[in-house]
Amino acid sequence: MLKFPVAVGGALLVLVLSGCGNEAGPTPPRRGGEPGPDALPTKLTALTVDQCYASPRTQLPKGCEKYVTEVANVPGAARKRADDRDPQLVAEAAKLDQAVGEFRSAGCTTVPAAGGPCSQALVDIAAALSGLKKQVDARPTSG
Repeated sequence: MLKFPVAVGGALLVLVLSGCGNEAGPTPPRRGGEPGPDALPTKLTALTVDQCYASPRTQLPKGCEKYVTEVANVPGAARKRADDRDPQLVAEAAKLDQAVGEFRSAGCTTVPAAGGPCSQALVDIAAALSGLKKQVDARPTSG
């Protein structure tokens, strides 16, 4: 007599629990990667307070790896923001891409001392970032 209610209860419990695993919840927001065009001014402001930007000649290149990775995401967002209507912004993005490429091709993520081509690459990144920020700051955000 007691077996039937326990079996029914167990079957209901299995059905309820199996439904929970298939339930679709909200999709978590994506983090990292390329900032959207309207996030670009904020991203640029954050990057320009980094020590790798502020004093690139004295920084240890390998210590700037995360900074350079973040900077590398900026040109794509700048091109998106330009949307084929702002060739000057696209040109600044290209300069930044080139400077990041120089840093990476020189193997700077493993260089433990300031100076040489890696410090110059950080100087070039800072200059290109400044030029791009100036262009972005001169234009209203898109909506």
